[in-house]
Amino acid sequence: MGQGSVSDRARDSDKATTEVLISGGGMVGLTLGIALAGAGVAVVVLEPTDPAMATDAAFDGRSSAIARGTQRLMAALGIWPGMAAAAAPILDIRVSDGRIGSAASRLFLHYGRDELAEATDEPLGYIVENRVVRAALHARASALPGLRLITPARLAKAERGAGAAPAEAVLGDGRCLRAGLVVAAEGRGSPLRAAAGIPVTTWDYPQSGIVCTVAHEAPHHGVAHEHFLPAGPFALLPMTDGPMTNTGGGTHRSSLVWTERRALVPAMLALDDEAFGAELQRRFGDSLGALRPAGRRWSYPLSLMHAERYVAHRLALVGDAAHVIHPIAGQGLNLGLRDVAALAETVVEARRLGLDPGDAAVLARYQQWRRFDNTVLMIATDGLNRLFSNDSAPLRLARDVGLAAVNRLPPLKRFFMRHAMGLVGDLPRLIRGQAL
Repeated sequence: MGQGSVSDRARDSDKATTEVLISGGGMVGLTLGIALAGAGVAVVVLEPTDPAMATDAAFDGRSSAIARGTQRLMAALGIWPGMAAAAAPILDIRVSDGRIGSAASRLFLHYGRDELAEATDEPLGYIVENRVVRAALHARASALPGLRLITPARLAKAERGAGAAPAEAVLGDGRCLRAGLVVAAEGRGSPLRAAAGIPVTTWDYPQSGIVCTVAHEAPHHGVAHEHFLPAGPFALLPMTDGPMTNTGGGTHRSSLVWTERRALVPAMLALDDEAFGAELQRRFGDSLGALRPAGRRWSYPLSLMHAERYVAHRLALVGDAAHVIHPIAGQGLNLGLRDVAALAETVVEARRLGLDPGDAAVLARYQQWRRFDNTVLMIATDGLNRLFSNDSAPLRLARDVGLAAVNRLPPLKRFFMRHAMGLVGDLPRLIRGQAL
């Protein structure tokens, strides 16, 4: 695999050939490349961002929730060992309703791993910094001879023609590649999706997400907090402790995902650390002691997007190129990696049967497999955001009663827990922890 330039083999011909070309080498695209290459498929991944920049702490301040099913996928692909030490286990989840400056409602919903029907020591999931995930992906990708990462590189256009002819892709510098299947893993603004004329349903929420790492005095004990406020959910998610301090202990840390009215976000970001910490305290309370930001803060406008189709001739969409959801349940990356698991299994099975992985019938199976799951979670997260992001007294009462009712119904509670863990539905082999 060549990083920084195309490999020598790609220079040998004006039109080098590969089985699958993936445009976008982020967390979803590179995971797909690893899954396919590990199963013997020749893969080329194009990524415009240099790996050294993508794994730097200043590039992306987000952390991701890794559901149990997603962790099994990463373990099956050999990615998990490169990130396990920096993954904080989620042992409990506490969901509550509240107001700024007031204590959370005494009616709440609690998920604990000991409440699952099966006996296991596995956590509900993990929280891992995105830069750690990317570093583990690049380390694993470099060990797979069937995967060629061309970076920094961007896809200028892809001619997908018709019939049995392969797709022909042109890079930004004029070099060409032929591929049986092109995969768009470019994110929500996917040029490949637009060029294929695939319509999208989209709307903006009047909210932005503020993310950063928060240091706190008391340990979190593996508890993920989702506190619903009138402007939107306010989540503190457990991270591994930071570097050792002068007193001999590591800094207790959590990942902040704060949904706030978009118009208010610039003022919040402009606050100094002390004032910003005070705003965190007003919203979360004192259960973790004093809160303060640790490092840089980022903000992202929140929106919903869903592609009308996930496939076209010799083209498949994965991750944010196909769907973007509200971060209320922390499921965005998990959905994208379930796309990866389904598409990789579909392509590998087709290849073993001697079928063209870019064939319309093969791609239709992938679309059918993933579209329902993604649609259901998109509707659920949008509905939860609309239900909880307001201060209506009747709705507040209904929410509190609903949370308390679910908390007292173990079968329903276990179903919701397993859904959040990515263990419900027609699961691909990788999500079950099995090899392709």
